[in-house]
Amino acid sequence: MSDNQNNQLQIELSQEVAQGEYANFAIITHSSSDFIIDFARVLPGVPKTQVKSRVILAPEHAKRLLGALQENIVRYEREFGPIKIPQQEPRTVAPFPVGKGEA
Repeated sequence: MSDNQNNQLQIELSQEVAQGEYANFAIITHSSSDFIIDFARVLPGVPKTQVKSRVILAPEHAKRLLGALQENIVRYEREFGPIKIPQQEPRTVAPFPVGKGEA
């Protein structure tokens, strides 16, 4: 085997995780050493939501994630056209108004 084949990362995806978790709301916080992204699903008329997944990243990995998302959005828009975002308040990612919440 060549060195490239020996150094390849093998990623396992269980059936449970492969199902995914739908999220339409994200809360991002950070400290000097970590970025924390909480993903939730907000539904119209439901005043309370629950965090469905939390991802904790080192700052370097958060910046790499930002770059990877940007690169993939560019590819997506090249193939499918621009992603249109409805008029919304700055920094609001929920698709409809939500009350103040806690993670």
